[in-house]
Amino acid sequence: MATIRKVLHQHGYDMLLGSVASFYLLTVPYTKVEESFNMQAMHDIIYHKHHLEKYDHLEFPGVVPRTFIGAWVVSIMASPVTSMMSFLSLPKICSLIAVRLVLGCIILASLRFFRVQIRRKFGPQVEAFFVMFTVVQFHLLFYSTRPLPNILALGLVNMAYGHWLNGSCYTALDFLIAATVIFRCDVLLLLGPIGLELLLTRTISLWKTIKHCLGTVLLSVGITVMIDTIMWRRLLWPEFEVFWFNSVLNRSSEWGVHPFHWYFTSALPRALLVAYPLFMLRALIDSPPA
Repeated sequence: MATIRKVLHQHGYDMLLGSVASFYLLTVPYTKVEESFNMQAMHDIIYHKHHLEKYDHLEFPGVVPRTFIGAWVVSIMASPVTSMMSFLSLPKICSLIAVRLVLGCIILASLRFFRVQIRRKFGPQVEAFFVMFTVVQFHLLFYSTRPLPNILALGLVNMAYGHWLNGSCYTALDFLIAATVIFRCDVLLLLGPIGLELLLTRTISLWKTIKHCLGTVLLSVGITVMIDTIMWRRLLWPEFEVFWFNSVLNRSSEWGVHPFHWYFTSALPRALLVAYPLFMLRALIDSPPA
């Protein structure tokens, strides 16, 4: 009994979050079109291996190219299980569930790191509320096993938040830069304000930040260019092409637009649920007096 209590004390929150995420996965195992590239990439890596000529993306490249790095990481970690499934001639839906479970473990592991830093900085009560809100907010745990570029970037962002809370600010910037350069260029909108806040509060120095971040940028660009040039069979930095297509050419509107208030009236309320009005209330409470 004492052992059970110890396990629940140390990993109870992880078991709760993992159970909810697994329930969503098993209830809705199939994927949608936005997840098709990474899911197909993981399929090809697992089943076609080094035979690149058989890979789906060469025939159906999509609107913009995406990096293979996330698909490679998940596929390698899932390979012992998927190899056993192939040996047993199990249907491919089993492999789909396996790679999604591995992805979910990666995201929840990064979320655990973030949660532990919350407990150390703000105490166990804040940690408990963090877990409670995460469980009741359908969006995060439902998508934690879905191979979207956003979710692959989320793992790095969770790590960045955790390091930011424990005072490792340069490491936090490293994770945000890697997420921006490799998985999702939109993370720049998060990296910018956090970096500016750290500079304005003199938590980091400008010159050291430039040198440190430049090295991380070059390393991240080098990794993604090296891997994705091989996989796409042309010189390529995927997220730069995504940035050019969406922001410079402004062609993302060809795939639909929303009114300017959509994030505040639709996206955030659905993603945050009960936390949304509490966030607005807290913003009012924390606002300085007139």
